[in-house]
Amino acid sequence: MDQKQIDRINELARKAKSPEGLTEWEAAERAALRREYVDSVLGSLRGQLDNTYVMDEKGNKRKLGKKGE
Repeated sequence: MDQKQIDRINELARKAKSPEGLTEWEAAERAALRREYVDSVLGSLRGQLDNTYVMDEKGNKRKLGKKGE
């Protein structure tokens, strides 16, 4: 997600708070942009966690697995 899209999300958020509000099309655009932003952040976090290692009590490094593994 680039800065232009983030700026558009912020612009739509300001307009939603104003007395005029958003049109249906703008509300749909805002929802799509928000979903894309959340997916981008989650993807980045997953990538970071995939490259995270944990040291056990014996000093061995192991990859951080999914919960319950």
